[in-house]
Amino acid sequence: MNLVRAELERLSARRFVQLMVVLLVAAFAVTAATTLVGSHKPSVSELNSARGQAAEARRDLEANHQLCLARQNGDVVGDSDDFFPDDCSAIDPIRQDRLPIPADFLPGVFTFADQAEPLLYFLIAFLVLFGFLVGASYIGADLTSGGVVNLLLWRPRRVTVLAAKLGTLLGAVLVLSLLASVAYLATFWVIGQTAGLPGRLDGEFWSSLGAVHGRGLVLVLLASALGFAIATLGRHTSAALGALAAYAVVWELGARLVLEIVDAPNSDLFMLSSHIGAWLNGGARFYDEQICRGSTGLSCEGFYTMTWGVSLLVLLAITGGLTAAAFAVFRRRDLI
Repeated sequence: MNLVRAELERLSARRFVQLMVVLLVAAFAVTAATTLVGSHKPSVSELNSARGQAAEARRDLEANHQLCLARQNGDVVGDSDDFFPDDCSAIDPIRQDRLPIPADFLPGVFTFADQAEPLLYFLIAFLVLFGFLVGASYIGADLTSGGVVNLLLWRPRRVTVLAAKLGTLLGAVLVLSLLASVAYLATFWVIGQTAGLPGRLDGEFWSSLGAVHGRGLVLVLLASALGFAIATLGRHTSAALGALAAYAVVWELGARLVLEIVDAPNSDLFMLSSHIGAWLNGGARFYDEQICRGSTGLSCEGFYTMTWGVSLLVLLAITGGLTAAAFAVFRRRDLI
C-alpha cells in the first residue's frame, strides 16, 4: 500500500502530467465556450417552423416509399430521372435509423441529445492520447533518470515495482477519465438546457451513450498500458512516441496504400485503426469491391463486417503481448 501511495504521489507530481491535465481542461473549456457562443435558445416561431419542416420531410419520405412500391408493382410509370432502389424496404421510413426531427431544422441551436455522442467521441480521443503520453512518460522518465534504480533499493522486487507503477497509472487514468466525463457531459447538458435544446433524453439515449462511454474507457486504459509497455521496452519516453509515429506512417499510410495497389482482399482487417473504430462503434462495415467481382446480380453490396468482439480480442492481444514482454525484459535487464 505504501508503494502504491508513493507511486501516486510521484505520478501527480510530474510536470508533464500536470501540463497534460491543464491542456485537457483547456480543450474542454474551448469546446464548451465555442458551443455556448454558437448556440441560442430557439423562439416559439422557430420551433413551430422546425416542427412543420420536420413533418413535411417525414411525409416526403413516406411518399417516396409508396411511389417506390407502386413502381415495383407496375401500378405507376414514373419519370426516367427518378431513381429508386430495387428493394423498397431500403427507403421505408419505419426501417430508418433516424427520422427527421425539429432539431434538424434549427441551425445555430445546440441540441444535447444529437450532439452528445459526437462530443463524447472527441473526449475519448483526447483521453486516449492523454493516457498513452502519460503512460509513456511516467515510466520512461524514471528509467532514464535512474528513479527506478533508487526505488528498487527500497523495494528490491522488480515485478512488484513495475506492477505497482502500471496499476497506479491505470487507476489514476481511470479516475481522471470518469471525473472528466461527468464534468464534460454535465457542462454540455447545462448548455442544452439554458442555451439550446435538451432533445429526447430517454432510456435508449442514455444506454447508447453509456455503452460508447464504457467502450471508450476500455480503450483509454489499453492506450495507457500500451504507452507504458513500449516505453518500458525502449527504456525511454521517445521510444513510445517513435513507435506510434512509425506505425502511423509505415503501416496505416504506407501499408494501406500497398494493399490497395495489390488489391488485397479485406485490407481493413489488418489496420489497428479499423479495429479501434469497430470496438468504439460496436461493429463496423467496410467496402471491398472484390467481394462483388464475378457477381452478376444486383444484390451484392460489397461490404464486409468487423464485429466488436473480434476487435477487442485484437486490441487485448496486442496490449497484453507488449505488456507481458515489458515485464519479462524489465525482470532480467540491467537498469544501470
